[in-house]
Amino acid sequence: MVDDPELACPIAPVVDIVFSRWTTPILWSLHTHGRQRFVELERRITAITPKVLTQRLRQLERDGLVVRTYHPEVPPRVEYEISDLGRSLAPLFAHLTEWAGENLEKVERARRAYDGD
Repeated sequence: MVDDPELACPIAPVVDIVFSRWTTPILWSLHTHGRQRFVELERRITAITPKVLTQRLRQLERDGLVVRTYHPEVPPRVEYEISDLGRSLAPLFAHLTEWAGENLEKVERARRAYDGD
């Protein structure tokens, strides 16, 4: 028996990788719209700051979920695309989307009931 709850839950590392604040919108955008430049991602994910977008893209590249391609042109061009590993998360996102459609209203009702509204 494992005493550490983080080690006992086999999906904890996946949740840390995939469901950090900005990872899902970035992967969703790259999956939906294909290869994009930084500024295109920034336009699509309007609430993210350039600093945070840079940090998340670097982490996603490090994790193997995003591929960064540098084109040595004048001016230089960098593009990002979802990797095959990142694309393999699509069924997970599809299931979560389905779950959200079926259950978010129930969650909202439970919250209102709990809060006494």
